[in-house]
Amino acid sequence: MDHRPQAWGRPRDDIYGAYDHSYLNHSGPKTATQSPVVTGTSVVAIKFNEGVVIAADNLASYGSLARFTDVKRLRTFLGTSVVGFGGDVSDMQFLDRHLNELAIDEAYDQEPTSDSADAGKEGLNAANLHKYLQKLMYKRRNDFDPLWNQILIAGLDSDSKPFLASVDLRGTTFTSPSLATGFGAMLAQPIMRLHAATEEDAAKLTRDQAVEVIKECMKVLYYRDARSLDRYSIAVVTKDGIDLKEDEQLEKQSWAFAERIKGYGTQTV
Repeated sequence: MDHRPQAWGRPRDDIYGAYDHSYLNHSGPKTATQSPVVTGTSVVAIKFNEGVVIAADNLASYGSLARFTDVKRLRTFLGTSVVGFGGDVSDMQFLDRHLNELAIDEAYDQEPTSDSADAGKEGLNAANLHKYLQKLMYKRRNDFDPLWNQILIAGLDSDSKPFLASVDLRGTTFTSPSLATGFGAMLAQPIMRLHAATEEDAAKLTRDQAVEVIKECMKVLYYRDARSLDRYSIAVVTKDGIDLKEDEQLEKQSWAFAERIKGYGTQTV
């Protein structure tokens, strides 16, 4: 009897012929596109009367380790839209390069304008970009090689109205007055829906109110999501362009209150 591990569960060679081991010979690098290792957590966004506010923290976690603390997960596109990435960072980088190439191709087809804020407005808007990404993600899913991301697209549609939509690794898409990925879907969405449960509610929000709601969501995620960070990027998209800040920080909250908790550290009771 053949007791070698490679022979376990196989038919006998003398009856069915020798087993072909060629499948074990890998000529290329090992790939693991369906096993995300370095990942980003939540992206949150909400509409207001003139545009959209979107934010994501700057942390990329190596499993449970908060490894990379300066990873920007918001990307601008043609000066008119912002794309927020949750999920695998390497797939995010691939998509970022791909969208940069797409933006260059779009820029070649446009007439030059004197105002940089108007650049790209005749090209792909946020609604067009969302449809393009939906087709891309769905195609990769059908190839059984998905891009392991959930993406939020914020900007304006062809009628210059606020546009916010989502697409995930399966190509599933939907839109809403407020959206969030990851733990934000459980922790941040209830906060945003208090202010923008419907399109009518979102149309009543001002820019400052929307920014404050997003900042509150980032604070809650920092304290409740173990894969979050107190430094984050936030962007406001309006018809005047994109206001992107990539190194914002939550209020300088320390854990000093823990010293007042009985049982913390060495205390005299």
